[in-house]
Amino acid sequence: MWKYVVKRLGLALATILIICAITFFAMNAIPGGPFDSEKAPRPEVQRVLEARFHLDQPVWKQFFIYVENAVQGDFGISLKTGRDISSMLWESFSISAKLGGLAMATAIIFGIILGAIAALMRNRWPDRAIIFFTTLFVAVPSFVLATLLLLFFCLKLGWFPVWSMNNPSYLLPILALALYPMSYITRLTKTSMLDVLNQDYIRTARSKGVAEIKIIFKHALRNALIPVITYVGPMTAYIITGSLVVETIFTIGGLGSKFVTGITNRDYPVIMATTIFLAVIMVTLTLISDLIYKLVDPKIKFD
Repeated sequence: MWKYVVKRLGLALATILIICAITFFAMNAIPGGPFDSEKAPRPEVQRVLEARFHLDQPVWKQFFIYVENAVQGDFGISLKTGRDISSMLWESFSISAKLGGLAMATAIIFGIILGAIAALMRNRWPDRAIIFFTTLFVAVPSFVLATLLLLFFCLKLGWFPVWSMNNPSYLLPILALALYPMSYITRLTKTSMLDVLNQDYIRTARSKGVAEIKIIFKHALRNALIPVITYVGPMTAYIITGSLVVETIFTIGGLGSKFVTGITNRDYPVIMATTIFLAVIMVTLTLISDLIYKLVDPKIKFD
């Protein structure tokens, strides 16, 4: 197992480095620069700024300078605000982590419960109702759903306040992020549960008089969760990338909002830092979801 973990960590580091290189060179290939604006500084001031942030160096040299500083934990300062990026990242991530964590918990808990209900009540009205709504939510993108929730519940009905730091309401952003993965987990759990319930060991347990609730929770549901755990990694990626738009719609000052603002302002250090940060989170959570397989099913072998 440890050999597998070391191998995956090496691949994770290589993946992050590749993402860093692609982002850096693609960002610098776009015409213009961070100091190009309607109120651009005087040429002599711009030369000083470019020298200060190594923008007067060749792109390949800028990349190696950035990687060397990033390895030491120095992500620089924002070219627009002058704030330290490391502190800005952690401040913004505290908001995004709370939002994303609640959305993930909502999607997993309700997805598993609804999927199990749909499997146990197959072809009855609860199953048909669950499948209808999950199909609907899978078809609607998160940004469309976020816009509809904001328009209907905040502006039309006034049940929830529009987001503000003094009066935050996480419910609508959580719903916007959680409904799609929850619907997918529901369908995945139902399919896997039906497959498990038709296995021979389930019939054997029932023939021996094992309690139905024990069969469902100890034998069927546990084995049905393996495909769900497989989806947790991609689901995390969806919630993180989906939050970029959802946070912007609800004006939440999270990591996604900083990423979008960094792209709009051509703030190179902010773009790089948020990209690396998100890549590290995605790679780490994918590795953790792979390791959880072993806890759910001890028969799984790591190569």
